[in-house]
Amino acid sequence: MDRRAFFRQTRKTGPPATSGENTYATQPRPAIIAGGRGISTGLDPYSGPWTPNEVAHLLKRTGFGATQPDIDHFINMTPDQAVDALLQDTSPLPAPPLKVYDTDGIDGGDPDLTVAHGQTWVNTHALDTDVEPLRIQSWKNWWVGGMLRQERSITEKMVLFWHNHFATETAIYNNGIYAYRHYSLLRTQALGNFKQLVRAVTLDLAMLRYLDGYLNSGYAPDENYARELQELFTLGKENNPNYTEQDVLAAARVLTGWRINLADDTVYFDPAQHDAKPKKFSSFYGGASISGGSDATAGDTELDALLDLIFGKAVEVSEFLIGKLYRYFCYYTIDEYTKNNVIQPLARQFRENGWNIKPILATLLKSEHFFDPLSQGCLIKSPLDFLVGLCREFNVVFPDSSQPDQQYALWEFIRTQSGDMQQNPGDPPGVSGWPAYYQLPVFHEMWINSDTLPRRNTFSDLLILNGYTREGAELKIDPVAFAGTLPNPADPNALINDSLAILYRVPLSAASRDSIKKQLLLSNQVQDYYWSNAWNAHINNPNDKVAYETVFNRLQALYKYFMNLAEYQLA
Repeated sequence: MDRRAFFRQTRKTGPPATSGENTYATQPRPAIIAGGRGISTGLDPYSGPWTPNEVAHLLKRTGFGATQPDIDHFINMTPDQAVDALLQDTSPLPAPPLKVYDTDGIDGGDPDLTVAHGQTWVNTHALDTDVEPLRIQSWKNWWVGGMLRQERSITEKMVLFWHNHFATETAIYNNGIYAYRHYSLLRTQALGNFKQLVRAVTLDLAMLRYLDGYLNSGYAPDENYARELQELFTLGKENNPNYTEQDVLAAARVLTGWRINLADDTVYFDPAQHDAKPKKFSSFYGGASISGGSDATAGDTELDALLDLIFGKAVEVSEFLIGKLYRYFCYYTIDEYTKNNVIQPLARQFRENGWNIKPILATLLKSEHFFDPLSQGCLIKSPLDFLVGLCREFNVVFPDSSQPDQQYALWEFIRTQSGDMQQNPGDPPGVSGWPAYYQLPVFHEMWINSDTLPRRNTFSDLLILNGYTREGAELKIDPVAFAGTLPNPADPNALINDSLAILYRVPLSAASRDSIKKQLLLSNQVQDYYWSNAWNAHINNPNDKVAYETVFNRLQALYKYFMNLAEYQLA
């Protein structure tokens, strides 16, 4: 895959494309200058064409895939209205995960046994630690199910962003209730206030257990969370000057005394375990001190003082988080132009708006920069983007809630496939999250290697060819049903172009499209009616098995081919 060749393409800037019209032209894009992207747009509101191409770009970046019904829904809005709708999450927290696991071998008196099969376990404390991996598996599968069933909202994509930012590993904290409450926290505050979210995560069950905050005492301060709070969650490690080891120890002492009640899964503050002495910080924080306290309110008071101190480094905090959001939604490198014209203005808005997330996302997603041709089709899909997006775009049917065992089993298949492709939700490889979001200089290119790319191709081949069956339920792409959702499937040119408008974010040349049409839809004939006649024969007589098999086989080969091309890996 020649990624630079993709960047030498540009979109048409004329009126919206009609059905079947390719929305890309082949005039050269702006040259990529040394050390930069050649991009020259900033945060001015986007006022260009609003075609299925732009809608698909917005939806694939803010969600998992772009389905034809979703494209049809948002094409009737303005770009501003579409972004506002995606940011207006009014849906309630999904119904909690269910008990769909066997309890053979669980201690006879464990409270988990009182939870009926098919009911939720999230409010029942378990005693037998062997229950926890079963609950965690239930939660992970349920979470993937939420991605597959996402609303027309950015929320699920933001939950994954925050999970990577505030990374925790279930393999270490090993508690299903902690996992569920951690997800619930990230989801309910996904578009809220960053400072408030940092505070809530600091006292989150999963985080307290993961980074040993629940063991942090005045007698033996534990520096794990205090270090990551500054290095990974708020300030970053690239500032010069930056926080020091003195600041890590002082912050650790501030955070002493927070405990987990293992009997009922609650967090409380124990003044007897708190360091009540003053905490002195380095010159990076202006040599500030936080007074110690020994009463029941000391934990909250000092935590607020610590966060005020950290967020007092407003430029550093704002530019750090804006940079991470930019890499997640736009592009993985930040050149000087982007820093000056996107990152810094957004960071200033972030500070001026009191650390609220939604306004800065609105500015970014409505901007010329976000819709710039050089910002489109330039990211490699994460495993979850690939897997969940494929299932959603092809409308792969999963069992409904009346069949929870089958439903969770097939969600688990998607989840384990993602883990095999190096993105296991709930268990990023460390506190820094997945390397593809931070590892210089390759970033997202780490998703594709000699192991993961064949796995992607194997998955798409499986779903388009034989399907996957488990618990008596099947996952399979129906290529005829998918084609039937398109505006004009009887026209082979429109069929190919409309399919690619959903599946691809980079153009195929006219020569490639013509070759694919001839070989796969026309069976090496040259006249378009060889396909049109076949499609119309099926539509006019849907019970004719021969007519159905004719179009099925050609479409199956077409979509298998599209998913095997390198271009399908780009978002």
